Amino acid sequence: MDADSDVALDILITNVVCVFRTRCHLNLRKIALEGANVIYKRDVGKVLMKLRKPRITATIWSSGKVICTGATRNWLLAVLLSSEVAVVIFTDFKVVNVLAVCNMPFEIRLPEFTKNNRPHARYVMNQNFILPCVTE
Repeated sequence: MDADSDVALDILITNVVCVFRTRCHLNLRKIALEGANVIYKRDVGKVLMKLRKPRITATIWSSGKVICTGATRNWLLAVLLSSEVAVVIFTDFKVVNVLAVCNMPFEIRLPEFTKNNRPHARYVMNQNFILPCVTE
C-alpha cells in the first residue's frame, strides 16, 4: 500500500475509563438506599452503580472520587450521578484509558511492530488470547 494514498478509517470507540471528583462528600448509604442499580460494598467503603443500556459502571467513594468505565461519551457520566445528588460539580476529570477498534487496510505484524516501537507498544495477555496495545 502506498504511503500517499488516503484511506478513511472508521474508528469506533468502545470503552472509555475516566476518573473525576465531585468536590463534595457523598452519602453512600443514601445513594445505596435511594439509587437504582446500586451495589453497596460497605466493607470496602464504595458504591457500584451499573447501567445496562448503555453498559456503564461507576465506582463511587464517599470522598467524592468516581471511576467510570464503559462510557463512550462524556455526557453519559452526568447521567450516573444526576439523579442521586442534587448538584454535582466535576473536578480533576481525567480520561485514563480509551479502547477503540478499526479495520486497517493493511496487515500489521505485531511482533515487528512491538519490537520497533518500544516502550510504547506491548502485548497484554487476556485470558486465552493476546491483545496488542500502544500506550503513551
